[in-house]
Amino acid sequence: MTRPCLLVLRALGLGDLLAGVPALRAVRRAFPGHELVLAAPSELQPVAAATGAVDRLLPASAPGRAVPRSLDWDGSPPDIAVDLHGNGPLSHRLLQTLRPRRLLAFAHPGTPEIDGPRWWAEEHERDRWCRFLEFYGIPSDPADLRLPRPPAASPAPGAVVLHPGAGAPSRCWPVDRYAAVATALCGRGHRVVVTGGAGEDDLVARLAKQARLPDTDTYGGGLPFERLSALVAGARAVVSGDTGIAHLAVAHATPTVTLFGPVPPSRWGPPVDPRHRVLWHPRPGGDPHGRHTDPALLRIGTDDVLHALDQLPRVS
Repeated sequence: MTRPCLLVLRALGLGDLLAGVPALRAVRRAFPGHELVLAAPSELQPVAAATGAVDRLLPASAPGRAVPRSLDWDGSPPDIAVDLHGNGPLSHRLLQTLRPRRLLAFAHPGTPEIDGPRWWAEEHERDRWCRFLEFYGIPSDPADLRLPRPPAASPAPGAVVLHPGAGAPSRCWPVDRYAAVATALCGRGHRVVVTGGAGEDDLVARLAKQARLPDTDTYGGGLPFERLSALVAGARAVVSGDTGIAHLAVAHATPTVTLFGPVPPSRWGPPVDPRHRVLWHPRPGGDPHGRHTDPALLRIGTDDVLHALDQLPRVS
């Protein structure tokens, strides 16, 4: 007998998917007899599999975190559709075109027929989606974040991982400051490796050159998830901006120092835990998609990062 289908829309990035893991697992527990299909970018398939909550990934994406124009859905209407993508009519209407028997979504004036909870802008991403599901009677735990340890060995066990890139320049701390941190850590006897996503080879190369790191300790071009996951899980610590690798480190309980600028840690930061340190200088009006480093990030100095690392377990 064919199982009923439950479709979840979250066609966003790595950090978004990892922040949504508690909600995905809550949905999985609430509907154990359904096939859970996640509409998300195809490159996140191994991440979705690692959550243990997803049966199948339906490739879906759009530039700039937008709502996909359509979904390549060729089966019967889903029994249930869950909008974990956003709070507006575009994502609501996209799911409504599939004619699900039931749609779970935030309330919005543009879709008055949906009786969902209100959206709160100043809310942590993990808490938001768990509160959303609680409205529908689905118990959720925002702390349910951990991923299983990767089966592969780390290519650089015990290293401090520096990741200078982010989704937008406004969330990128200056490369020369990362290089200064790398130089200081190497002087203390730590191994330092540098990672970068697709299109961030220049950032990785500049940092490695300034810090005089060997080619064997640079990982540009976007590592496959399995290798990146192994690297992060086996790291001494991860230093990055507000981007996907910070969420991956939290999922593996790896110590982190995360540098926040235009977006406060109260919305995207790690859980309160001695393994995690956040650096942020409050400033109103930051643009998370801006073309230049946010002034709040520029207020963070290299000594601030080194001091935060000194406070982490196993790093000082």
